[in-house]
Amino acid sequence: MSTLTITTIQTNLQWENKVANLQLLKEKIDSIEERTEIIVLPEMFSTGFTMQPQLFAEVMDGETISWMRTLATTKKAVITGSIIIKEGDHYFNRLIWMLPNGELGYYDKRHLFAYGEEDKHYTAGKKRLIASVKGWKINLQVCYDLRFPVWARQQSGAEYDILLYVANWPERRIRAWKTLLCARAIENQAYVIGVNRIGDDGNNIYHSGDSLIIDPLGEVLYHMTDVEDVFTITLEKTKLEEVRTKFPFGKDSDEFTILP
Repeated sequence: MSTLTITTIQTNLQWENKVANLQLLKEKIDSIEERTEIIVLPEMFSTGFTMQPQLFAEVMDGETISWMRTLATTKKAVITGSIIIKEGDHYFNRLIWMLPNGELGYYDKRHLFAYGEEDKHYTAGKKRLIASVKGWKINLQVCYDLRFPVWARQQSGAEYDILLYVANWPERRIRAWKTLLCARAIENQAYVIGVNRIGDDGNNIYHSGDSLIIDPLGEVLYHMTDVEDVFTITLEKTKLEEVRTKFPFGKDSDEFTILP
């Protein structure tokens, strides 16, 4: 119960090519030899960050959900990442949390990237999702959510142990990505995991990856730039508890309420 093993997959994505992306990611997942408990994929891992949801959206019993369920069962691990989902007349950038037993939870991206007109094509989520694995609590968020610290802020003491971001964050703003991931770890006294894609998207925007795993003191445990990488790490709960005990900053934090 005191450790949690996580595998991150930093990869190039084929623009709006679901078949190619699912095949590529299956090969990478199948290649994981270590015993792992959570496998993390980037944002919109089946399509890239497209603003054409009407062409690529799926329903909750669609192909990609089935693909995730099969692989999670086979690998006996949670698989997570975001895809495009349609419900009624609305499209969501939805992070799927697929359990090995085939059950799932989901989080709809709260902060839509208006600079890229995401808000014109997708509907924002309203609720956070904090998942639980082996007694570890994991706060699940998507890309642009990173810029809004209140949405990630610990409430009522140690609300979660890991803050996880899946992303398509471009290289041209990568300094903000790296800086803010470290800041979220320090201010929330939690492990932070940020999994980003690499390569050019369909708009010729380059992504350098720069996926990171950061400890509760802001120390970088893993950082990879510009190349595809499948990385497995085991996190220690004792390290987290030591930091929170030695530096009990949480008790001095401000109380707040997030309105709908």
